[in-house]
Parts: sequence; structure tokens; C-alpha cells
Amino acid sequence: MNEARNIAKKWQEDEALRRFKLISPLLQEGLDEAKRIQLREHIAAENGISTRTLYRYEKYWRENEFQGLKPCDRKKHRRQDLPENFEELLAQAIQLKREVPKRSVMQIIAILELERRVAPGVLKRSTLERHLYQAGYGRKQLQMYCEARESSSKRFCKPHRMMLIQADIKYGPKLPIGKNGAFVQTYLSSAIDDHSRYILASRFYDHQEETIVEDTFHQAIDRFGRFDSCYVDNGSQYVAKQLRFSLARLGIPVRFAPLRSGKSKGKVERFHQVVDAFLREVKLQKVKKLEELNRYWEIFLEEYYHKLPHDGIKEYYESLGVTIPPEGISPMQEWSRDSRALTYLDRDVVAEAFLHHEKRRVDKGACISFRGQRYETKPSLIGFVVEISYDPIAPEKITVRYPGIVPFTAQPVKIGAFCDKMPTLPVSMQAQEADSSRLLDALEKKHKESGQRKADAISYADLMREVRDNV
Repeated sequence: MNEARNIAKKWQEDEALRRFKLISPLLQEGLDEAKRIQLREHIAAENGISTRTLYRYEKYWRENEFQGLKPCDRKKHRRQDLPENFEELLAQAIQLKREVPKRSVMQIIAILELERRVAPGVLKRSTLERHLYQAGYGRKQLQMYCEARESSSKRFCKPHRMMLIQADIKYGPKLPIGKNGAFVQTYLSSAIDDHSRYILASRFYDHQEETIVEDTFHQAIDRFGRFDSCYVDNGSQYVAKQLRFSLARLGIPVRFAPLRSGKSKGKVERFHQVVDAFLREVKLQKVKKLEELNRYWEIFLEEYYHKLPHDGIKEYYESLGVTIPPEGISPMQEWSRDSRALTYLDRDVVAEAFLHHEKRRVDKGACISFRGQRYETKPSLIGFVVEISYDPIAPEKITVRYPGIVPFTAQPVKIGAFCDKMPTLPVSMQAQEADSSRLLDALEKKHKESGQRKADAISYADLMREVRDNV
């Protein structure tokens, strides 16, 4: 029962503190009475209580200050018709509640009556419910406790770097980078190492399409190599097939956080609080260009965030019983001292994994269309469907692939200043200047061969005539 009393005592203190926060603005000395009435009505409306309740809390404070705000201990006013073994019954009720937290008070009473611990009808639902609540085992209390435990159980931290990467997108400042100086919303896409809290890639973009997430992972892998897996939310940018396809080609699985589970991504959410601090500072710089914003952001990360002691790292090691330096550990220190080696990948392999692939039909002019632009291919591909691949961040370079043909880069068709009555053919079909006529060269060669045969025939005829004369 000592545990139950301690819980009830703590609840009384918490409730007194809550009541004091409500009336503290009303306790100011020299406050005009009309202003006090207006303020009391505002507090009541904002917290969903009556002004009479606030009057009562103020009266309790004037009579006994903080102690007066504590809820009364109902045990002092216990009715005499309670069973003599009520303390034992309450202990059993608490035990039944702990065994199955969702048991209702009526079910608990039914069990106690079936076990012949109390006569039927003696123990009332409201009475037992009130005492269970005071002991900290009320329905709402248990519900809050389970939710808190569920949230805390979702906390985790990998023991080494590059075992898990968390990623997310956050709103940035609006910049005058649109047409005619129109303000455009920017977005920050970031990837953070789960263990060290080191930022692998982070950059502001002028849109929030899925390509910015692909670019973030592309940069992270280029700089630090392959990681074991990534952990993201269910945003459209992260559930996109292209991202999963690109990471799968590099052997990296994608894990999704449960719906409405922000606390499970606490590391990146905590990092976003640092971003808020940066946004407050960069606002004073009156940044006008996206490149300038990213330059300040890179400096902020390298010189401030990465070198600042991180409370999350400290909490992780303290939970393991490890002593850390008094000055703490920064993300850069934790990243650098990790014993796990980095696994770098070939840049060409990574670039190929993040390429987008689409199908296009080659028209009669041996050209394909892509994003409003025409590109030249090869005459041999006219009428065929080819595969094109491109980097969404730099889509001007297109690679064309077709079975049996070596992949090649398609060139954009250039439009001149004037109408060309003799349209320019694709490079592969354009006329080339020759050193001589191959037809005349071939005829000349054939003519020489014919002359030689005639000469040989005449020589043979003369020889045969001479032989006959000698005979």
C-alpha cells in the first residue's frame, strides 16, 4: 500500500501545481479588480473550467497557500459503512487491475464477490473507482501510462555509425527566386546518422518533389559510402518507387516509421529544432538566393552543429553506464572515433543506381521528345521504342539504350534563327566531304585490270604462233 500512497501523494502535488499555474496571473499585487475579472474569465474559457472554480482555488490559496490547493484526502472522510477489510479489498483490486489493465471496475467487483472476499452489493462502483484513481490506477491514468511506455519503448540508438540513416524534409524560408522576383517556398532535405547524429547530407531546394530526397541519399552515399538501412516516414517522397528501386540496387533496404509515430523519429525531429535556430539567424542576413542560403547552412553545420556537444549522445552512453567527458561529445567527435569502417562505393555505380528510366518512341526524324525538348538519336532506331536514362537533378544529359546498340548520349536538336529550306540531318546522316570519288577510283582500277588482261592475251597468242612456226 506504500506504493499506492506515494502515487496518490504525487498526484495531489501535481494537481496543486496545475491549480497554482491557473491562478498565478490572478495573484499579482496591485492588479485592477476589473482587469482581474476579465483575466479570470479569459483563463476559465481557455482551460474549459468555470470562473467559480477559479474563485474557489483563489480562496484555497489565501487560506493555506500551496497546501490549500491540494485535493482533499478522501480517506479522512471515509464513510463508516465501508467494509472493515476495505484496505485488503483495495489491494486486491489494484492487483486485478495490474494483471489486466483493461478490466473494468464492475468486473473487479464481480471477481471479488465471486471469491467471497466481499458480500454482493456491499462494494459500490463509484467508491472503488475513486480509490483506484487516488492510488494511481484509474482508467485514464493507466491509459496515459501505457501511451507513455509505448512512446518510450520506441526510442532506440544503433551502436555504430552507418547502421541506420534517418531522413526527413522541413520547410525553409521563402526566397525571391521566382518569376519577376516572386517569393518561392524552400524545403530542407536532410539525412542524419542514427548513432552519431552526424549530418551526411542536407540542402535547401526550391521544390519538394521526390527528386530532392533522391539527391540527398545520392550525396550521402557518394560522400560516406553504403549504409545498412534507412528509416523514413510515410511521406509521398519516401514511399516513391524510384527511391526504393535506387537504394535496392545498392543493397540498402528502406524502413518506414509507423503512422502517427513522430517520437520514433526523434533524432531527426530534434535536429529540426537546430534548423529553427539557423532560420532565425539567417533571416537577419536577408538572403536573396538559394545558393547563398545553402552556403550559410553548410557553414552552420560544419562550424556549429557538428562541433556542439549533443545531449542525445550523452543520454545514450549514460543509459549504458558509460562515463563521458564533462564537456560532452559532439556529433563530429562521435563520428570520427567510431571503430566501424566505411564502405565506399564506385561513383559510377552509385550514379547509375539513381538514374531515372523511361521509354520513348523514335519518330520519323530519328528524334525523341523529353520535357518539351527534342533529341537526336540514330536513323536505325526510327519507329522503335528505346529506353532513356537521366539524372533528375541534371536532366539535360540523356543516355539512349536499345538491344544490340552501344548506349549513347542523345544530342538536343538546335533551332536556328531562320527557316532552313534544307533541314539539317542528324549527325549520323549528314554528308561528309570525301578525298576522291570512290566510283571513279573503282572504274579506274577495273580499267587497269582489263588492260592487263588484254596485254596478257596478246602475249599468249604471239607465243603460240611462234611455237607453231618452229614445228
